[in-house]
Amino acid sequence: MPQGIRDKVAILGMGCSKFGERWDAGPDDLMVEAYLEAMQDAGVEPSQLDAAWFSTHIDEIGSGKGGTPLSIALRLPNIAVTRVENFCASGSEAFRGAVYAVAAGAADIALAVGVEKLKDTGYGGLPVANPGTLSPQVMPNGSAPGNFAQLASAYRAKHGVSKDDLKRAIAHVSVKSHANGAKNPKAHLRKPITEEQALNAPMIAEPLGLFDCCGVSDGAAAAIVTTPEIARALGKHDLVTVKALQLSVSNGYESQYNGWDGSHFHTARIAAGKAYKEAGIERPREQISMMEVHDCFSVTELVTMEDLFISPEGQGWRDVLDGFYDADGGVPCQIDGGLKCFGHPIGASGLRMLYEMYLQLQGRAGERQLANPVFGMTHNLGGAPASNVCSVAIIGQEGA
Repeated sequence: MPQGIRDKVAILGMGCSKFGERWDAGPDDLMVEAYLEAMQDAGVEPSQLDAAWFSTHIDEIGSGKGGTPLSIALRLPNIAVTRVENFCASGSEAFRGAVYAVAAGAADIALAVGVEKLKDTGYGGLPVANPGTLSPQVMPNGSAPGNFAQLASAYRAKHGVSKDDLKRAIAHVSVKSHANGAKNPKAHLRKPITEEQALNAPMIAEPLGLFDCCGVSDGAAAAIVTTPEIARALGKHDLVTVKALQLSVSNGYESQYNGWDGSHFHTARIAAGKAYKEAGIERPREQISMMEVHDCFSVTELVTMEDLFISPEGQGWRDVLDGFYDADGGVPCQIDGGLKCFGHPIGASGLRMLYEMYLQLQGRAGERQLANPVFGMTHNLGGAPASNVCSVAIIGQEGA
């Protein structure tokens, strides 16, 4: 059996750009912004970096293909740079590459950077990407809000949740995230909203209203990882280490067979189960201190609470309404505002989630700081409910 990577890799430093409509910056500027913060935090020089992983999704309209955009923008010392792309989980994929390189002994210090520049396209939502020649033959066309609205309908039908109760629950998800995002100077949207605003907002794809959908944004985030031994030799203490990294990818079960009922994310349950085993976590509802999950739509967050085995199946909406995932609840979720308030620069989102967990674990989250967190979990989803990739990462205090 695989041994896993628990406590074999430490996060040496992280950085995150301001997210938003960054008309003032190109992709290279955003990468530099995140990179410089990470390097200062890590306390290392470029010459100490052994390799880098670079995530961006829509390269043709953004940074470009290959590893050269990152290497040139950061003036890296001719080290290996690998470009990765895995839908909206691309940022987590860059982190996974850097972490695995260190865990394998192939690199002492590795860099992961994710970026996406979407606002300059002039397109209101995510730009239309080339799906390849196969997808149009096996998948009907659909919008992102439409696909996730079907998730809401299936969840409601399976669990017998009334239309009003589910609408109130997903509204609470949005209200909670906006309250958290208002405290974060790097968030795109920083205004609190009320439940009444969320409930009465224009409908996008029933039951998802305007405030139930995350926005499109520009941004970048970065991580520098090494071994715990090297981190201590560099003078670091109270280390934040990687406990688990798991990725699960759809294989056609959801979209081409009749076994899936559309009410949950099959891949998330698989990735979460493997991550808990790798991290040695047996009671996630009690042991996980905080989470950042892929709230592309508010209903996604609600359903994910069950897929991560925090809420019992069919009861996530009750936990949401009870405030269990609020900043002062049992397991705070989206304490930085989430995709809901940061928007979703595709290549950067997974690393942005880890950035908040890292700050919280180091007690450096300022106004948002939680009391004594031990484990932080991120959930980064790419694709649609019927066909997706799902990354689950757990980081925490060394030795926990």
